[in-house]
Amino acid sequence: MNNAFRAPHGLLKSFTSAFSMILLTLSSLLFAQDVDLIPLGTYETGIYADGAAEIVDFDALSQRLFVVNGAEGTIDALDIADPANPQLAFSIDLSPYGKQANSVAVFKGLVAAAVENNDKQAPGVVVFFDNHGSFINQVTVGSLPDMLTFTPNGKAVVVANEGEPNDDYTIDPEGSISIIDLTGGAAYLSQADVHNVRFNGLDDADLSPSVRIFGPGASIAQDLEPEYVAIDKRSQYAYVTLQENNALAVVDIRNAELVEVRGFGFKDHSLEENAFDASNEDGGINIQPHPTHGMFQPDAIGWYRVHGKEFLVTANEGDSREYEGTPGFVGETRVKDIALDPLAFPDAENLQAVENLGRLKVTLANGDLDKDGDFERLYSYGTRSFSIWDTEGRRVFDSGKELEQITAALAPDGFNSDDEENTSMDDRSDDKGPEPEGLTIAKIDGRQILFLGLERIGGIMIYDITDPEKANFIQYVNTRNFNGDPAAGTAGDLSPEGLVYIPKSKSPNNRPLLAVAYEVSGTTTIYEIRHRKSEVSAYETIDDGLSVNAALLEQNYPNPFNPTTEIRFNLPKATSVKLTVFDLLGRQVVTLADGMYSTGSHVIQWDGKDRSGQLVGSGVYLYKLQTADNVSIRRMTLMQ
Repeated sequence: MNNAFRAPHGLLKSFTSAFSMILLTLSSLLFAQDVDLIPLGTYETGIYADGAAEIVDFDALSQRLFVVNGAEGTIDALDIADPANPQLAFSIDLSPYGKQANSVAVFKGLVAAAVENNDKQAPGVVVFFDNHGSFINQVTVGSLPDMLTFTPNGKAVVVANEGEPNDDYTIDPEGSISIIDLTGGAAYLSQADVHNVRFNGLDDADLSPSVRIFGPGASIAQDLEPEYVAIDKRSQYAYVTLQENNALAVVDIRNAELVEVRGFGFKDHSLEENAFDASNEDGGINIQPHPTHGMFQPDAIGWYRVHGKEFLVTANEGDSREYEGTPGFVGETRVKDIALDPLAFPDAENLQAVENLGRLKVTLANGDLDKDGDFERLYSYGTRSFSIWDTEGRRVFDSGKELEQITAALAPDGFNSDDEENTSMDDRSDDKGPEPEGLTIAKIDGRQILFLGLERIGGIMIYDITDPEKANFIQYVNTRNFNGDPAAGTAGDLSPEGLVYIPKSKSPNNRPLLAVAYEVSGTTTIYEIRHRKSEVSAYETIDDGLSVNAALLEQNYPNPFNPTTEIRFNLPKATSVKLTVFDLLGRQVVTLADGMYSTGSHVIQWDGKDRSGQLVGSGVYLYKLQTADNVSIRRMTLMQ
């Protein structure tokens, strides 16, 4: 792999590393964090499938959430002084400034909105308001400002300007990154305080092979499309995902200079640990290896530090280009519709069957290595995983096939479903599966906890990422109702887009919170984060403080266990309960409870036997609690 364009602050290291699903060690579990997400309250716009709740941020001074409402062209300010009862305080009309906001960020009462131009290819603006919605100032930035964030020290705002082409692909503005200097105060901003970092100094020799430059007739500067920004704690470097390009830009904030552009590399799906379900016409859940390479193409990115070392977390959603104007550009196809090289794919006819790889969407821009019209490699969109990288570019962890395994066990009838229908089981397997998109990282009791949103099936994955090379799954919580009607508003929360962590010190109820904006359902839900170290007995009483409206599934104790373990759950009301154990392939092992249970705490014991009464083998198992109102899942380890 060639070095990318870079400053001499460090050598670019290889992005490739192997991830293997191994049993959790006793030591890692003893210090793991027991974290529960408890839904407290939801604000409903009543607008379905129109982007009425997209990006969210929190202002501690006013105790308000600021939520991008793309459907109304506003930013909605939600009063969460009572987080169980969020109320609309006011809305900021963005029509005087452009078409709509794509992002919002808040720093100590100062609200910044990234607003795209009515002419999408023209420069957009960043508009500043106070936390009461009063206009302060605005400055012009690049084309299609997609995401913005304040630096941790509050001295600047960094903006990812995506620079998308028009539908005809005849106008393709450059992507760029704007740095707005706030040292003089937002009220005194001028255009001279905006420093645009461009990519026009790059040529092909500066880029690693996995950086994708493929727009018709596009220069490198036109083709690179900044998507999402993470910033280190020192406010020195911005790490900007270039999603369609499968790349990362590193920017020196203080000097407003491009440091380097790195390719993320590719994920080998022929390995068992990287298996996935490739077809929506294979009759169900079928997670297996395939001779394809996944393009990481992350959307959201987060920065964190452990023991003095810095790491980046990426949500590897994937994205294609599809512009259907004249002449336009469509960059994707299905495996069944292309010619496969007979030497690289001697079993091409079988692979191209719709129940195998035939339905899988792949890119036309990569894979025809010798330019003879057939494909020697297949590159699919996203990797159905999240990854952890060091800041020099080495991948230290990937969740492999785990996201699909867990969702298969949690909601087999909703596996890889679309986010707008409850009758679409397996519908997204030929696309990008669960599509991890948004994330936030919280430091809780000295542990680094990842909250990861899955766009399609929905729900929040929780991982302990304190040890970057051995990230541990904690819990998956999904407030979607698979029996409801999405269009009627009875299907719960659909398509988590933006997530923000609210630490206890800033929280309105003195408890850590997570706020999530759900794009399709147009809802914003506030969760309380409850946690304790797992070495504390599971019999310890949880500090309730307030009543909750969802069942609470606790970590089994002891864990790891041999020969028995106990699973405790708490119910806010009498309800039907089903408690089931699955293996990591999503196969049901045993049902431990199935019936009506009363309000309060319940304990169920598992002796490590399956439904036939046979002892199961050592390994990692998932246990799922399903009630009439919600579903939750955790992981446990049996060591025979």
